[in-house]
Amino acid sequence: MTPSSEPAVNIIDIHAREAPLSDRSIRNEIITGLSCPVGQKWLPTMLLYNEHGLRIYDRITTDAPEYYLFPAEEEILKNNADNIVKVMHAAVSDGGPVEEVVVELGAGALRKTSLILSALSRQVSNPSTTPTISYFALDLEKRELERTLDELSHSAVGTEMKGKVSASGLCGTYDDGLKFIAEGGLEGRNALGKLDTALAERYPVSRVGRDASPDSGSSRSRSEGTEATPPSTPGGHQPMHIMFLGSSLGNFTRGEDAAFLKSLPLRAGSGDTLLLGLDHDNDPKKVERAYNDSTGVTREFIMNGLTCAGKALGNEHLFEQDKWEYVGQYNEELRRHAAYYKSTCDQTVVDPVTQAHFPFVKDELVRVEVSNKFSDRDAYALFSQAELRPVHRWTDSASQYSLWLLERPKFTFPLLKTPSASVGANEVACSPFSIPTVDEWHDMWAAWDFITREMIPPSMLFQKPIDLRHICLFYCGHIPTFLSIHLARMLQEPDTEPVEFKYIFERGIDPIVDDPTQCHPHSEVPQRDEDWPELSNILQFQSRVRERVVNLYRDVDAGKVTLTRKIARVLFMTLEHEAFHAETLLYMLLQRAGTGTIPPPGFVAPVWDVLAETWNNHPQPLEETVTLGPEEITLGHDDDEADDDSTDVLGHSFGWDNEHPQRKVQVGKFKIEWRPVTNGQFYDFYTGGGKDMEKVDFPKSWIELDGRVFVRTLYGPVPLKIAHNWPLITSFDNLSTYASVKGGRIPTEPELRLFHDKFECGYEGGANVGFRNWHPVPATSGGPRNGGKGHNGGVWEWTSTVFDKHDGFVPSKLYPGYSTDFYDTHHQVVIGGSYATIPRLAGRRTVRNYYQHNYPYAWVGARVAYDL
Repeated sequence: MTPSSEPAVNIIDIHAREAPLSDRSIRNEIITGLSCPVGQKWLPTMLLYNEHGLRIYDRITTDAPEYYLFPAEEEILKNNADNIVKVMHAAVSDGGPVEEVVVELGAGALRKTSLILSALSRQVSNPSTTPTISYFALDLEKRELERTLDELSHSAVGTEMKGKVSASGLCGTYDDGLKFIAEGGLEGRNALGKLDTALAERYPVSRVGRDASPDSGSSRSRSEGTEATPPSTPGGHQPMHIMFLGSSLGNFTRGEDAAFLKSLPLRAGSGDTLLLGLDHDNDPKKVERAYNDSTGVTREFIMNGLTCAGKALGNEHLFEQDKWEYVGQYNEELRRHAAYYKSTCDQTVVDPVTQAHFPFVKDELVRVEVSNKFSDRDAYALFSQAELRPVHRWTDSASQYSLWLLERPKFTFPLLKTPSASVGANEVACSPFSIPTVDEWHDMWAAWDFITREMIPPSMLFQKPIDLRHICLFYCGHIPTFLSIHLARMLQEPDTEPVEFKYIFERGIDPIVDDPTQCHPHSEVPQRDEDWPELSNILQFQSRVRERVVNLYRDVDAGKVTLTRKIARVLFMTLEHEAFHAETLLYMLLQRAGTGTIPPPGFVAPVWDVLAETWNNHPQPLEETVTLGPEEITLGHDDDEADDDSTDVLGHSFGWDNEHPQRKVQVGKFKIEWRPVTNGQFYDFYTGGGKDMEKVDFPKSWIELDGRVFVRTLYGPVPLKIAHNWPLITSFDNLSTYASVKGGRIPTEPELRLFHDKFECGYEGGANVGFRNWHPVPATSGGPRNGGKGHNGGVWEWTSTVFDKHDGFVPSKLYPGYSTDFYDTHHQVVIGGSYATIPRLAGRRTVRNYYQHNYPYAWVGARVAYDL
């Protein structure tokens, strides 16, 4: 390379020293796979992606029109690269890039990647000698990396990147790359200018001259090892963005895919992101054609793996090609395509090194690759298991494929599941609504602490965002006090110190809206700010109470305390009480969003214009309503406190007193709208004369600024056009009047329960609950897929059923006033859950929440039903 030549292409060989691709580990994997019984044999997928295999795969993307994955993903990137990059940087205060790292796993030919690199370059205003953004392409084959990075540097995109985005290579497996990152290999780095000396000894940097031949088939190399200087201080918060395109995650088995995503070094609440490509669960014939193209390139790609297997064992001709065929099979139920080698005859393959014999019978299949496809349910379940939050989703025009931008938030809630637990020598099924696990407590505490410590500024602690509720500080003390009181009563132990907290914080208020002087029994609270306990003392008290909870679980595990339903009921009740109050506190804070409340820190903030563009393209129901009934449905479940001495706990589902007992209800024939009333629909009604009607008020979820209507969010007000298709949050009275003007009504509890049972997709299906978002989104029920299943956008839903006693109702002995204090004809039953409702509550179909019919603050919407 001459002195006047351009800088070198940097490649770091990060292969683990003991396990490069053709080394002992790949040989051992082959032997293990071939040693399995007939019908279970397999070969490692990695064999397909040697240098020659990567070249063939590149031809699949250009020469096989049936392979829709590549063009679908390319279409998304061509149309949305700038928006993708914009949302990636939403965690940065000014929206522009800071010094950051972008890592692509399995980079390949970089054709699609170049679209992102170009968009990243446009985000950097001015070039500099040290580029702001460092891009690293991770792949298995060094010469392919050299070739593709060199081609990139000579392209128009490469010119665009100069001084803005540097491009380097990481040669190794996924595991090698993640280990390298975890060891700090990319911290404080720009264009590999800084590399920890200790790491440099283990991971040599190769610099390939720009004048090197692009023909990576050549055995000659123009690289030389170099040393590098130490990086900046490890542990900094340089943003990192990982890209994993091409639906490559589908090559992992179910379960392994979630574990892999969970292992990615994305720091919680840091602004780190993952851009992930996932193929949809498309028509089976379409999938089969994609992996069996008419030109035969896919077959060539797969058969190359046999040559690689032979080479790894010591003889590249070991597997005679004329004795094997490629077979692809798609399992629609599992949403999985598998590629196999089929033995065309009885034969035996002999390992040339160990002389071990591997017999194959005629028509025996040997699996080499799995390509899982992802329904929406698969995707959302995957993200929950991996502790990732979807920030945004882009889909191609034919809805075949999605690119997801994800982050690791400061807290998440896992999927509801029915695990098993060991009790003695037996395995018993556990209800997801049984005694909360210790992990559930920690998840709840993480959410509560986030809301109370990171979203409420000190200046708001003594303020009432809503006049009908206490000051914010009250709730900080109420939650641990309620928990302490019930633990002490149950265990017959003293109250947690300071005991006097229970006289201040035991019970909150819910006065009658029309006459706030009328209220159920509640604690007497200080009237002056200086008479309230200090926040620091409340937090110390909270810590002591939480320790009592953890100690109780330890005592149960150790056999010191026998677990009964009564103990489990107290723990369920106090955890769900905290969850209800987290939502109460948030809808209070919403009233001060933009004028006090701190937007959720550590979550990538919504980029409203990009979201609105996506929302406006969502498919609408083909028809406005669906007809249901007549049908018999079940309400409630059997959960009698009279049985609380029982030790049959883990399989039992607990609920509040108004959920018991199970009962059958007949539902007549009726029509109901697929989606709740939206902000836009109600705005048209309100401005078209509705505001002059009795019982119609300006929604408290709206705010008028400079003569324009905005919708409140925890990030501050947004224009109505952004939230036009969100479900409206307002009182029952507002929505009931709207429904009557349309010729309909609000559905009864049984009617709405029937609709939800049939068409709600649930948390695992993508419902906007469990803090997936910090705001509503447009509803999706009634869409063209999954039989109309979807979600309502993230709100509880009003019913026309008045909250009152039902047959078999028995007041709780542990919490006598939970329901009976509100059997006052003022409250309506609401069901479902909002975007801030934990999955345990939103997912239990028997939950019956309740609010006053004219209470305007709770996050409740409604859909319209019609008599037939």
